[in-house]
Order: sequence, then structure tokens, then C-alpha cells
Amino acid sequence: MSRPYQLKRRAQHQDQTRQRIIEAAIELHQTIGPAATTVSEIAERAEVGRVTVYRHFPDEPTLARACSGQYFKRHPFPDPDRWRARTDPVERLRTGLRETYAYHRATQAMISHVLADARDHPVVAPYHDHWRRVTEVLGEPWRLRGRRRALLRAGIAVALSFDTWRTLTCEQRLSDNQAVELMLRLTCDCAHDPDERTSNAPAKR
Repeated sequence: MSRPYQLKRRAQHQDQTRQRIIEAAIELHQTIGPAATTVSEIAERAEVGRVTVYRHFPDEPTLARACSGQYFKRHPFPDPDRWRARTDPVERLRTGLRETYAYHRATQAMISHVLADARDHPVVAPYHDHWRRVTEVLGEPWRLRGRRRALLRAGIAVALSFDTWRTLTCEQRLSDNQAVELMLRLTCDCAHDPDERTSNAPAKR
């Protein structure tokens, strides 16, 4: 057996071992959560020793980045740029919420644990950054300024939140479509300044 062939086989074996470790960590993160996951449990599930885990991933941030990269490669974020084809603000918002809630449902097992255990972890920053960008895209066609724009932006951010979706669907037992329509109505209402409504309301007699 030639040395180049041996080196190739060894590299393939190392890649396979590394992948098993990542898969084991992902499975544990979405079942018991990152905070409860230990190196020993990862090693046991990956069928390797603790030393092997540390050889591939010397610290927690390195493993977290590998797991995050793998997970979000399998579960890519909804693409808000596609929604720009919808110029009607309500229809763009409805489309965005439908795709967002479908994504929340598909990633519920992982995201519920990650946000509970590591909401402010640096590896989660791209997740938060994505939804901030989505908020901007969904707010574009409304053409609002000042206070009304700020209120609408806040409403969209709340509507997009995983926590909002989970409250409506898991706790209040709404379907995804019902949750979309409810948040659509509430968010559109945010485009109207409540102070303006008060000032325009007829005086009580």
C-alpha cells in the first residue's frame, strides 16, 4: 500500500470522525440543549474517546461554530430578497411571515434549546442578524417615516420572533396560518400611530 494512498485513507477517516462528532453534538443540542451537553456525551454518541473530540475541537467555541455551520447549511434561512418582487406591503409581509413560520417549525427542536441556553452566544449572532435584515426588507414598501416607521418596525420584529411563533402555536394552539393572519393584522395596525387615533377620536359627550 503506497504512502499517498495511506495518507488519503487517513485523511478520509479523520473527516468521517470529525463529521460524527459534529452530528453527535447537533443531536444532543436539539434534544437536551447546548448547556446540558457534555464532551463525554458527545464522545459516547460519536463512538470516539474524549481525547479524539478535543483533538478535532480543542474548545467549545470551535465545536459550536462547526455545529452551527453544519446545521444552517441544512436549514438555510428564508431568502428575503425574493420577497422584494411583491410590492404590495401587506402581501410582502404575509409571504414573509408564512415562510418565516414554516422555518420556525422546521427548526423548532434546535432553536428552542439554543435560544434558551445560548441566546447571546457569538455563534448565534448571524441568526439574530438575519431577522434584523428581514425586518428591514418587510418594512421597505410601507413608505413610513418617523414614529410610525418605528412602530411598524417594532411590530414586524415581534411578528418575526421565534418566541412569538412558539407562543401562538405551541401555547395558544393556533395553526401557522392562523398565527400569520393574527400577526399580520396586529403588525399592520402598528403602521398607525396610537396617538393619532386618540387625537382624531370624537370627543366624549
